[in-house]
Amino acid sequence: MVVQFAGSLLCNYKGHEGAQRESVEDGLFVTLVTFVVVPLRTLVVKLHHRPPATRNGIVLKPIDIVVLMTATGGEVLLSRRAFLKTASAAALVPGAVGSLLSWAADSGISIPGKDGLIVRSYRFLDLETPVEFMTDWITPVNHFYVRNHMLAPTEVDAASWKLTITGEVKKPLALTLADLAKGPVREITNTLECAGNGRSLQSPKVPGIQWGKGAVGNARFSGPSLKSWLEKAGIKDTAKHVQFRGLDGVPANVPAFVRSIPIDKAMDGDTVIATHMNGAPIPIHHGYPARAITPGWVGAASCKWLTEITVLDKPAEGNFMIPGYRFPDTPGKPGEPVKPENTHSLTALTVKSLIAAPGDGAKLPAGTHTIQGVAWAGEADITKVEVSTDGGDRWNKAELGRDHAKYAWRLWNYAWKPAKSGSYVILSRATDSQGRVQPETAVWNPSGYLYNAYDQVRVYVQV
Repeated sequence: MVVQFAGSLLCNYKGHEGAQRESVEDGLFVTLVTFVVVPLRTLVVKLHHRPPATRNGIVLKPIDIVVLMTATGGEVLLSRRAFLKTASAAALVPGAVGSLLSWAADSGISIPGKDGLIVRSYRFLDLETPVEFMTDWITPVNHFYVRNHMLAPTEVDAASWKLTITGEVKKPLALTLADLAKGPVREITNTLECAGNGRSLQSPKVPGIQWGKGAVGNARFSGPSLKSWLEKAGIKDTAKHVQFRGLDGVPANVPAFVRSIPIDKAMDGDTVIATHMNGAPIPIHHGYPARAITPGWVGAASCKWLTEITVLDKPAEGNFMIPGYRFPDTPGKPGEPVKPENTHSLTALTVKSLIAAPGDGAKLPAGTHTIQGVAWAGEADITKVEVSTDGGDRWNKAELGRDHAKYAWRLWNYAWKPAKSGSYVILSRATDSQGRVQPETAVWNPSGYLYNAYDQVRVYVQV
């Protein structure tokens, strides 16, 4: 039977000592709950997220989802329509709920326009790119990872949308999409990476979205430079930081996602207000109608669904500046907490490489095989990628791809002909123009940021 309770259940957003939360993935916000009474091992909860109806021209619709939770802590999400369609047909059949749950647990979840991506979180939609997709210099939009800190807007009224520039400026502005389309367009090819990419590989484990290796992609972003509009607004001498805020739907009792960047980076001509991605209007998953692109820096510095730019006389305040998105000033002992005053805000990405092929666990026949992947270094250039096929005893220089741009990753490949059968550990490491070398072990930190240890896969060769 189905019992509906009108009321509220709230799992408060709480921090974790020694961990700088960059998301509210540990908070569950429910305003109307429907319980389907089933055996004790299983509970079906219908969640209704109800953010404000509109904000600056964005309609934030309620998101109706069904979460199937088992006693083991697993969860599967179905659309409301899919759940009701199946439930209505099965409700009158004894034992049908158990069958429904079995069916749901075996069903894949498809995100329109993002087929093949790994779902890391359904609450605020975090999608990871499988590493085997990383064989192109430009990542197609349908293969580009998605990172949401809050609820995403679902509709945009382009005619009424505005982007404001206020704060330490002489002439506050309210810009339309038509305004942004005027004047010179700057195109930047930028490797965008979530600061927590690789978090699941940290040891000991840390809280947060358990990204594997694929919260990264390389795309062309275009639009006016941020500098051009700040100059039109007339920044004052007191300007020190530029704060971004988007149209994220913020649940109750949750801090808004607000971050700022130093004025020097904001006034860099390569920092853009992107309205296009890979030559087309930027999709809603990636920030439509406009996204700040802070090239070479962690993804959190590139605010999506941009609606407010505020020039400040100091760094922005709030959970996502302190204690969020910060890195220890000096490496500590793995597993030990770090005080916020002993950390600094994350900015540029570090040097890193990934192996796209062959895949981990691949079985290879005799002959020559191409080991290939990508490498990037934030604001620096990749100068070398090396590959080891014997677990790190010997290293061989890989060939870098011809496509090359500041802030963008480099493709690389290495031809390998194993001499005998057996199990092989393949490693990759990159070196950049600042002299940084990808380390054997990443610096552990309580939030799992900037993981960049040697990448590795194990393959099995039959000669």
